[in-house]
Amino acid sequence: MDLTWSADEEQFRAEARTWLEAKLAAWRARHDNRILSGDTTEGFAQHLDWERTLFDAGYAAVSWPTEVGGRGASRWEWLIFEEEYYRAGGPQRVTQNGIFLLAPTVFEFGSPEQQAHILPRMASAQDLWCQGWSEPNAGSDLASLSSRAVRDDERGGWVLNGQKTWTTRGAFCTHLFGLFRTDPASERHRGLTYLLVPLDLDGVTVRGFGRLDGDEGFAEVFFEDAFLPDDALPGGVVLGGVGEGWSVAMATTSSERGLTLRSPGRFCATADRLVNLYRERSKDPDALDPGLRDRVVQGWIAAEAYRWQTLQTVTDDAEGRSAGAASSFVKLWWSELDVALHETALDILGAEAELDNVWSKGWQFALSGPIYAGTNEIQRNIAAERVLGLPRK
Repeated sequence: MDLTWSADEEQFRAEARTWLEAKLAAWRARHDNRILSGDTTEGFAQHLDWERTLFDAGYAAVSWPTEVGGRGASRWEWLIFEEEYYRAGGPQRVTQNGIFLLAPTVFEFGSPEQQAHILPRMASAQDLWCQGWSEPNAGSDLASLSSRAVRDDERGGWVLNGQKTWTTRGAFCTHLFGLFRTDPASERHRGLTYLLVPLDLDGVTVRGFGRLDGDEGFAEVFFEDAFLPDDALPGGVVLGGVGEGWSVAMATTSSERGLTLRSPGRFCATADRLVNLYRERSKDPDALDPGLRDRVVQGWIAAEAYRWQTLQTVTDDAEGRSAGAASSFVKLWWSELDVALHETALDILGAEAELDNVWSKGWQFALSGPIYAGTNEIQRNIAAERVLGLPRK
């Protein structure tokens, strides 16, 4: 097995590193080095400015074909870019629910017309997508959702009713992708359809609400007899076929739990910052609990192991092997790793942790990892039953 990068890949890394360092410095200076959370109104606008800078250079979606707004890079080069992105301190991608979740599903299930319209506008941050899955009574048990779409052949479209919640950055987005029950007699996984919904339709209400950390990007989305025309988007508003929503959604969850949403570059950069923090704080031999050293080392090793595992995932993908239910293992890995890295940092900081906005904010976000993309309890059930073949209790 050859684990070295090629000369072309190393050149790609050098070019990406140079570009990122220069453009990130310019972006921060443009905003007076006062960069806010992308989940706030002002911060979201700052991050959109950055997203368009990425797009202009072909870095918004590096592995996409150039004709739909990408750079035509390989998946390996995408991993390299992600490593360099987080090494340089790049901000969280506010377009991630579109680019990293919906886009792979559009590539797999979308018609040529849908791909030609949706993907370039997504990459350029003209259209901003949020995920409309969770409902007040349907979180990890997504199949119990009750939002419905009723066919109206006379007008040529769908009438939507229901409510979606925990819609990340929904308060700032222009479009929603979501599951709706289109067969009222169906139960559970059947009779669901994956719909693409502009949020400016009559009968759609988006209500943002604040989190405990003060960020207001989360939203509830209400549908009250909202009419969704078939031609609201070129190529139609149904992705993957009427009644086929569950299988299409499972492709999206594989992206959400697996490779595309949480690349190893993010965790390796966090682990490196943790090592540097420990080195700085351990100059005084009496300042830290001796056990913290082992936790730092373990965190760094786990991040590196996740990186190597991801290289295997990309190899499998390139050779036509799907991760399938095994993506649940990946989700368990990165979500628990994120919490462990940040908890170790807070313990190193001690009483000063509350004053360190980077580590404390990162810890607050890390706590959501075992919940979103399907709770880790559900992921353990999936891994046990579908990968390990264990019986249901």
